Amino acid sequence: MNEIDWKSLSFGYMKTDFNVRSYYRDGKWSELEVSSSEMINLHIAATCLHYGQEAFEGLKAFKGKDGKIRVFRMEENALRLQRSCEGILMAPLPVEKFNEAVITVIRQNMRFVPPYESGSSLYIRPLLIGTSPQIGVHAASEYLFMVLVTPVGPYFKEGFKTTPVVILRAYDRAAPLGTGTYKVGGNYAASLVAGEKAHQLGYSAVLYLDAKEKRYVDECGPANFFGIRDNTYITPASTSILPSITNKSLTQLAESIGMKVERRQIAVEELATFEEAGMCGTAAVISPILRIDDLDKNISYHYAKDGAPGKTCVKLYNMLRAIQYGEAPDRFGWVTVIDE
Repeated sequence: MNEIDWKSLSFGYMKTDFNVRSYYRDGKWSELEVSSSEMINLHIAATCLHYGQEAFEGLKAFKGKDGKIRVFRMEENALRLQRSCEGILMAPLPVEKFNEAVITVIRQNMRFVPPYESGSSLYIRPLLIGTSPQIGVHAASEYLFMVLVTPVGPYFKEGFKTTPVVILRAYDRAAPLGTGTYKVGGNYAASLVAGEKAHQLGYSAVLYLDAKEKRYVDECGPANFFGIRDNTYITPASTSILPSITNKSLTQLAESIGMKVERRQIAVEELATFEEAGMCGTAAVISPILRIDDLDKNISYHYAKDGAPGKTCVKLYNMLRAIQYGEAPDRFGWVTVIDE
């Protein structure tokens, strides 16, 4: 293996040694298979290609100062994958099989876990797809579950720095009561056009409003949204938002330090009242928001004095990272330690 410049990694794909796979046939999941191939054989009429029967997850493993590898909230990802499968009528994967696959693929790729203090981590991508041929609109009878890993740097190239976000009312991410609460590829495909427009305008992400009324905040393109006001962590409640495991973790941390937590509808006008705002998700943990520009209304909401992240964003970010790296007690039981 060529020497990896761990501190210069982007959030992208790098070939690693192995991935793991399990097949669903005749009503049951197979034993795990370890593969060195980056390719899969897929029927031309597979339901994942024609009807979008696919769901995925994203989680990370971190190497601590003590040399131990820790996986963050693995079981929560397994449960969310099950919900996604149920939402688009795929065979749900048992939590035990998910956990076994994640641990196996990490052990098979130990040399790709970035070292402590490199700023990088091992990104883990579980993927479940419908593979049996079907031309009528029906669910598949066979499925393939895979887990690949790749070392990654920060999702946003700016790292833990404030970035601007834009409201674009001409685009919706997901409809109420649709697939927005499931982690399926179609939601991300639907966000590509708006996301590219935002990038061309100089923004890091789109802040979507609810698709029905355009009155309430939903979520940012790659992440959940939260605002801070009067020692309160406020995040949207909606039937089209992906339940972020990072957001769930941050709310628990906020409560543990005496903050109040509110999960409710957030009217657009309320953006003017927040002291801080941020995006949160597995990839970035927290990406503090510099400002939100509402181009249709010609209004800007500012959250960062002198461009610096707010003190609450910094505190919650550091608390979560300390648990992920084993530098703080895992009092919530979030971390799985991988024995070498």
